[in-house]
Amino acid sequence: MILNISGIPIEVCKKNIKNMHLYVKPPDGNVMVSAPLSMSDEAIERFVRTKVSWIKKQINKFDNQLRQSEREYVSGETLYVWGKQYYVQTEYGNKNSLVLAGDKAVLTVRKESTAEQREKFVREWYRELLKAEIARVLPKWEKITGLKAASWQTKYMTTRWGTCNTKTGKLWFNLQLAKKSPECLEYVILHELVHLVEKKHNERFVSLMDRYMPMWREVKATLNGQTLDYME
Repeated sequence: MILNISGIPIEVCKKNIKNMHLYVKPPDGNVMVSAPLSMSDEAIERFVRTKVSWIKKQINKFDNQLRQSEREYVSGETLYVWGKQYYVQTEYGNKNSLVLAGDKAVLTVRKESTAEQREKFVREWYRELLKAEIARVLPKWEKITGLKAASWQTKYMTTRWGTCNTKTGKLWFNLQLAKKSPECLEYVILHELVHLVEKKHNERFVSLMDRYMPMWREVKATLNGQTLDYME
């Protein structure tokens, strides 16, 4: 169900839970409500209407972040790699490259290249970085859990850190994970592996996460940054 309140589309999902949760999710500030199965649509709408000012405040934060993230890949900008901040130092040459040195990210590009071309190169650089780390870390979690992915791939996503196709056993990982700390990648890998045997975020799913990564809630909070969860 989609509610439209004060011009804001809000996705409502009813689940087997006790409390209502209101999320404003990265990176685009999408709004979602998780509500108990027994709660009426009218009660959910009343609840959301009381939180409109809070919702707008969080959406504005994400809007500001998105504006700041429009990059030209020139000296002075910043990049994050595995949770660490680097300052871009742009140099010009005939071959694209990106090298981390101290707190600098030395980006070599053609002088006539556009921001879009530079972004495409940096995104592929992130892809190779992420693929190498997944290839190293995924087998560890497969061994710990006894769960094995049939295959996996990376892609740029704006609303999810990872996905699991339970029919084919294929996992997908968001390229933007290469910007986050290594612990965040491990959490997403475990999260998607557990989905191979449990589709929903129910008690069984939580129990399996608790068994294999007791601190997963803290890592999840770090991964989602300013995502807020309001509970009644």
